[in-house]
Amino acid sequence: MKNDAVISPAARTNDRISFGPFTLAASERLLLRQGMPVGLGTRSFDILATLATRPNEIVSKKELLAQVWPDVSVEEGSLRFHVANLRKALGDGKDGARYITTLTGRGYCFVAPVSRSNSQDHVQREVVASYPQANLPSRLIRMVGRTDDTAALSTQLAGARFVTIVGTGGVGKTTVAVAVGHDLVEAFAGAVHFVDLGALSDPRLVAPTVASMLGLSLQSDDAASGLVAYLADKRILLIFDTCEHVIDAAADLAARIFASAPQAHLLATSREPLQVEGEYVYKLEPLACAPDNLELTASMAHSFPATQLFLERAAASGAWLDLQGTDAATVAGICRKLDGVPLAIELAAGRVSSFGLQKTAELLDQRLTLLWSGQRSAPPRQKTLQATLDWSYGLLSDFERHLLRRLAVFVSHFSIEAALEVGTSATVDEALVFGAVDSLVAKSMVAARPAGASMRYRLLDTTRTYALHLDVDDAELGGLAERHATHYLRWLEETGGEWPSLSSAAQRSLHLAGLANVRAALDWCFGPGGNTEVGIRLATGAAPVFLSMSLLTECHRWTARAVLALDDATGGGSDEMRLQAALGVSLMYTRGGKDAAGVALNRSLAIADQRGDARDQLQILGPLQQFYLRRGEFRAALHHADRCSVIAGTLEDTVSATLAHALMGISLHLCGELGRAQTALEAALRYGPRSDRTTTNYLGFDGRILAGSILARTLWLQGHPDRAVSRAQLTVEEAEGLNHPLTLSIALIWAISVLLWVGDLKGAEAYIDRLFTRAESHALGPYLALARAFKGELAIRQGDAGSGVESLRSCLAELHAAPYELLTTPLNISFVQGLSATGRFVEALSLTEETIQQVEANGDLCYMPELLRVKGNLVLATAQLGADEGAELCFRRSLELSDRQGARAWELRTAVDLASLLSARGRHDDARALLRPIFAQFGEGLETADLQLAAYMLATPN
Repeated sequence: MKNDAVISPAARTNDRISFGPFTLAASERLLLRQGMPVGLGTRSFDILATLATRPNEIVSKKELLAQVWPDVSVEEGSLRFHVANLRKALGDGKDGARYITTLTGRGYCFVAPVSRSNSQDHVQREVVASYPQANLPSRLIRMVGRTDDTAALSTQLAGARFVTIVGTGGVGKTTVAVAVGHDLVEAFAGAVHFVDLGALSDPRLVAPTVASMLGLSLQSDDAASGLVAYLADKRILLIFDTCEHVIDAAADLAARIFASAPQAHLLATSREPLQVEGEYVYKLEPLACAPDNLELTASMAHSFPATQLFLERAAASGAWLDLQGTDAATVAGICRKLDGVPLAIELAAGRVSSFGLQKTAELLDQRLTLLWSGQRSAPPRQKTLQATLDWSYGLLSDFERHLLRRLAVFVSHFSIEAALEVGTSATVDEALVFGAVDSLVAKSMVAARPAGASMRYRLLDTTRTYALHLDVDDAELGGLAERHATHYLRWLEETGGEWPSLSSAAQRSLHLAGLANVRAALDWCFGPGGNTEVGIRLATGAAPVFLSMSLLTECHRWTARAVLALDDATGGGSDEMRLQAALGVSLMYTRGGKDAAGVALNRSLAIADQRGDARDQLQILGPLQQFYLRRGEFRAALHHADRCSVIAGTLEDTVSATLAHALMGISLHLCGELGRAQTALEAALRYGPRSDRTTTNYLGFDGRILAGSILARTLWLQGHPDRAVSRAQLTVEEAEGLNHPLTLSIALIWAISVLLWVGDLKGAEAYIDRLFTRAESHALGPYLALARAFKGELAIRQGDAGSGVESLRSCLAELHAAPYELLTTPLNISFVQGLSATGRFVEALSLTEETIQQVEANGDLCYMPELLRVKGNLVLATAQLGADEGAELCFRRSLELSDRQGARAWELRTAVDLASLLSARGRHDDARALLRPIFAQFGEGLETADLQLAAYMLATPN
């Protein structure tokens, strides 16, 4: 009873606490060092149990005294004496080991990293579950012999930031890396992401795969730069697993992240160091084995991790060993012959239930004595595991061997349904495949892990490589590859609708494993001896997945290849329609509004029109309207928006209606039809419910956010500045809640224009900075140019016209080259005002007239009243003969057009300028008569710059 009283509640559980080389079983009152008991006095043990169960927590001296001496009054000197004995027993302070620290005047703290087994494993799982954004495979329920490695890596990673676990194949690098990730998930607030590079065959996909795992929308061929920019200010732990086959690309990306993202931590696993700046190498040694010159007892054998693992895996396969007599030496001999490699030990242990311990040792001896001494030039994995795999493969049944060769077709994880697809035939039924998969899992030839309510399977990297090099008939290989491709075609058809709504890395992880198999299937389909017909269908199914994951370059690659493979029999149908649409969208975002994108999109629409399917037409018209907006062809964009509205009207679908209203709203707004634009935009907001299925499925961004953003601009033009600002700010907040970088960037762009119009330069600057950061982080090239252009406009408004003009000049050139002409007119207006501020009136007037001609040709007429006003002021500035009359004519035309559009904001600005001109001629009454009724229309926003100027002019005497 006394012992129960003095141990903290946490210590009375069945938990085992591991730290350094020690394991503390508090309920058993046992402390082990590498499996051997450590002698501790009763009080010292109680102090350790109290401190170790509360790591990184300060325990006061008073509390310790109450815990350890509950019924006795003792001095603090006794506590210090027992703490000193405890430190001595632990070796605290020797070789850098730190376990207990003293905080003067406060108490003691256990500072060594700890891990727990049994009930604590459940707690750890709950910790991970509380961070759904974390992407980590399940950790082993019990990891043998790696507690020290995990603790050391956690500590080293905290200080060094970049550590590579290096070791031979099968030594447990991934297992340890996953355990470190779980231990640190709380320290990184869930920002821990595991990236399986073993699923890749193309080094160019390393950066895009990491970016997709993080959910980034990178609109650039250079995904690495966008990824590095995104990570620049993030505290995150990235685990790059299995780097050796893509080592150059992985090393380059890791080095760039380490150099540019000071809060990012990197943990890599590889069979060789990455050999780049910042890397610390942690060599993961095989498990410790009992030496052959030691006369082993059962208890001594149990103290070695290799033996522990062998016994546990043998028991898991149904063979319980108690190591009586010579069994301890036999097990130790097996482990030594397998060099302590965990994978090899697991394979051997799995045979004990079938052949017994002694026969397993004999078989192992016969096989490995011939095969361990391989050629020096052999790959590392074959030097250490080839013999083990040969031996294990030789023990499989004929059908198990046959199925293992077939399962090697899968890259990364696969489902039982996929295994059945490639394993069954006319002579092989599902029951036989189920039994063989079960056996292969039991024999550690296939790894299994839960994925929700189902299981996912995977051949270990070494096993898959081994199986791929076995002799297989070419005809069998071709049929196998076609079965594999057909399965993933069906998988895409079944899961394609889920991709746009995947929001977490954990959700994306399972799908990305399937996507790796889709890539492999596409490679085969379009390669020598492949099936191009299946490849065309597979590319068609994969295209929307690539787009939803922002793998735009990859989408372009496969859709272009599939389009080239079309012939008279396969062209002109639904597959070509979808391929051309995806090709056009990927071209538009990666290469701008080039002609090739338009050709592809228009070809897709022509097929959709011929087929007469309303949903297909709507899905293509949306991107086409965006294509023409980006090119600055606003009348063409309005035409496509009009078609969208007509088609959406035939569908009872709120998402289609939202899409149509949003597209019509922005086109009407830009064309100067503000009343109709307001009606359409408000309808988009009214009919657009929040759901997993949104207009993002069509456009790549949320149409409701676009509608809210353009409505804010419309409200300002109509003379409602306060409502405009509120709507703009609300839309930005809603966009933030969607966690969709492209959508947020769009909201920021249009909100910035509203804040600049009302004269809120401080608010505009804050939004510009956010847009700049967002665009830079996600490689949104045109938006990055826009952010710099807005900074140029801000500089002009703040009095630094010289730098503002040069900034706008370079940004406009960059946008023209894209091309991205959606905001060319307002940026030209800012450019003209900068030129005027620096006295370059002739150049400014020339650009204004050129812009007016472009607006008349292209159709963004909403800016025409402001252009005419700006031209009028430039005519006055030139001070040429008849300048007053020319300026007044411009002002009058601006007023007339403003009134026709309902653009009170432009009307007010022009009225102020014309009133100034009239007053300068001595026509003060006419000036006030012109300005007063226009000013009176405004019932809000009296503190904005334009209204304050108008109020000042009306209040100022002649």
